[in-house]
This record gives sequence, structure tokens and C-alpha cells, in this order.
Amino acid sequence: MNSVMLGAIALLLPLSFSVFSADVDTVSMNIPSGGKTSVKKEGQNAFSLPAANLPMSKRLDFSVGNSFFRNPWVQAPASTDARDGLGPLFNTNGCQNCHIKDGRGHAPREGDTNAVSMLVRLSIPALTPEQKKRVILEGVIPEPIYGGQLQDFSLSGAKPEGQIHISYTTQTITLSDGDVVTLRKPKLTIRELAYGDMSENVLMSARIAPPMIGLGLLESIPESTILGFSEQQKQDNNGISGKANRVWDAEANELALGRFGWKAGQPTLMQQNTAAFNGDLGLTSNMFPKDDCTQAQTICEKLPHGGTPEVSDKILNFVEFYSQHLAVPIRRNTKDPQVIQGQRLFKEIGCESCHKTNIKTAKIEDRPALSNQLIHPYTDMLLHDMGQGLSDNRPEFLADGQEWRTPPLWGLGYTQEVNGHTEMLHDGRARNVLEAVLWHGGEAQQARDNVVQLSTQDRNALLAFLDSL
Repeated sequence: MNSVMLGAIALLLPLSFSVFSADVDTVSMNIPSGGKTSVKKEGQNAFSLPAANLPMSKRLDFSVGNSFFRNPWVQAPASTDARDGLGPLFNTNGCQNCHIKDGRGHAPREGDTNAVSMLVRLSIPALTPEQKKRVILEGVIPEPIYGGQLQDFSLSGAKPEGQIHISYTTQTITLSDGDVVTLRKPKLTIRELAYGDMSENVLMSARIAPPMIGLGLLESIPESTILGFSEQQKQDNNGISGKANRVWDAEANELALGRFGWKAGQPTLMQQNTAAFNGDLGLTSNMFPKDDCTQAQTICEKLPHGGTPEVSDKILNFVEFYSQHLAVPIRRNTKDPQVIQGQRLFKEIGCESCHKTNIKTAKIEDRPALSNQLIHPYTDMLLHDMGQGLSDNRPEFLADGQEWRTPPLWGLGYTQEVNGHTEMLHDGRARNVLEAVLWHGGEAQQARDNVVQLSTQDRNALLAFLDSL
């Protein structure tokens, strides 16, 4: 038995003692947001357990996938040939470096020399007929020299594409009770460009890594359910009008419903993972057989690679299984009167129009643990106009610069203990949940204004409810 399998078995042993499977914990009335997949776990590892209803026979697959997700990849050639091929240009050498403890990334700290859990998407506007046709298949037109994503690391012998720098301007919001909240707005600049100037009309979007929990459940929501949310919102005619993104499915070779990423730019977890291996780690696969280098970056052709492909289909299958079966921890404090009051306010204010709960997953033969689960993700999986304040002015497939997919809220209250911070939104600008709410605009403007008008007591109740998720 090889070292990877032995390591996976070692990882497997403690996992079997921390799971929790029930529709409701009848002692504490804690609600399992992920249905029977939910776990009862707190602390730093709350996001890192397998689905509670995953059979023991499948937990080795989960642990092997975890090992490839967690452990670093190295430059080729190397004795660890299952993990070599890193680069030549990349953002990190391991998935866990961005999705810290399977949780949320953060913006660069003052003095950081890199942006380990943040990356920057790049593109240029589609102006010509040929570029507009290309957008249908690729979603964006990559920047001609630096491609679709800035890589701020490289192998020895090459140079990083540039260094990400974030500075902030601030603005204040006065709430109805007189409390003043300071919001910070990021200004993104790229320094030390190594391969020439970027296009004058480059579009840039900073993105922090989102949490990994519950992704297989989101993948298992029927397309008809998601499209039904859009139709219902149109019928309600209350200013909420979510739309589905339609993106290119490389495996199916056709357009499909977008589910993953900040703008729902990926259709499946397999493609999301494989694209991340390619763009974030510089690793090729059968789905993405070329390094993420442009013609201007000729150094890429001169550096060693880890074979063809560098990430095998077998490894990708393990990582897909792992990412599909990361469990959502149960909700806490649900009997607390303040939390109950906050849940009522959440609905009355209008937040539930987009942050949907009580969703049933489909029956999927090869993913029985995820099938027919009543889940509470607090997302409709749709794109919504969130206003100019949150705009990155960068379209992606059908999403325009102001549109973002509704992020799931499950696990929100665990962020501090898992990741040591509470930074929210696509670029980490919000330092806590209240700041994130106050950045809402566009379709969410009325709900945001309702929060501003709450009394101190009601606002604290709403935040207590969100912290219970």
C-alpha cells in the first residue's frame, strides 16, 4: 500500500467519531442545514468532516481526495510524481492554502508580499463580433499578455506575473439608532508586471476563496428548482429578479446552468476543481490540457512539466468526491429567543427572497448520501444585480459587472472559529456580517435600507440569527 493511501487511512480514523446524523437534534433542537449529511462539530475543523451519512466504505475515497486537496504540489521532476508539475506560473501550491481549513479566504494583510487566498481575474471587453462569439464559450476575453487570471508566484527560472496590492478608502453609514459603521472599499493595483504592460482597457476583479462546505448538495439541487426561483421572483414583482447564468460545460460540450464561483461561472464541481488546478496551481488535465500561459510568456515552454496530463482523471475523481461530501455543520442556538426573533426579521425584511431555505436535492444514483436531502443553504443560486457599490464592471458569460450569485449562508457563524476572521463578500471588503449587509444595493437595496432602520434590539437579533447559521 503506497504512502498516500496510508496517510489517507490515518486521516480517516478520527473522522468517524465526530459525525452527527438526524433530521433534527431533538435534545438541543439544532437544525442540520445539510440534512442527514450534517455534522455536529465546532472549532477549526468544523468545515473539514465528511457527510455524516457517508458510508464507512466511502470514507477512504474522501480521505484520499482530502490528501490531494490539502498537501502541496511540487515542481517537476520530483520523486513524488503523483504531485509534481506545479506551475510554471501559479497562485499557490495547494488548494488548502486558499480554502483555509476548507473555509473562507481573506484579502491581503498590510505587509503581505502575496495574496495567498485571493486571486485577480483579468479580461478585456468583447468588442468585435469574433470576441462576442468567443464569450459564449469562454465567458470572458482573457487579457492578451496575462490571460484570465494573474499568477503572483512562479517556478525558479520564471518570474511571477505581478504582485497584487490592495488599499482602501472608507465611507460611513449612520444607522437609525445613531450607531456609525465605517465601510471600506478596496482599490486594486498590480505592481511589478513582469511580461509587459496590460491592455489599457483591462477589467480586473479581486476574488477571495469561498467556503467548501455543502458544495455537493448545491450541485444536487434540480435545475428546475433553481429556474423555478427565478420564475417565482418575476411573478412576485417586488424588485427581485434573479437570473440563471448559462456557461460552457467542457465535459458535456454544451451550455449548462452555472452553479459555482462568485458569478456562477462554472457548471459542475469537476470543472470548478479542474479549472482551479489549471489556473491556481498551473497543472494540466484532460479537461484543461495546456498551461495557463499566453504566447507572450515564452518562458513557460522552457520549464519542465509533470507529464501529460499532470493531474490524472483518477486524482480528479478523488478530489471531486471530497469536495462533494464536505459536510455543513448544524445550526446552533436555535431555541434562543433572540435568534428566533432574528429569523422572523430576516424574512420580514426581505432577505429570504434571495437567500432561500427548505430546498430538496434530487435523487442521484451515484451520490446517495446527497440524494433527497432537505437542506437550508440560504441561496437561490441565481445572479442578482447588487448595485454599483459592489460592481467589478467585469462580465462573465451572462453575468454583467453588477451581478453576483447569491452566496450560501450556511456555516456563516462558524467563520471566526474556522478561519480566524469574518471577512465577507467577493473581495473580502466587509469585515463582518453587518458591513456585508450594508454593501447590498440594486435588487437588495430595500432589504439593506430596512436593516438600517432597525432598532438596536432588532438589529442585534438579526445578527444573532445569522450567527446561528
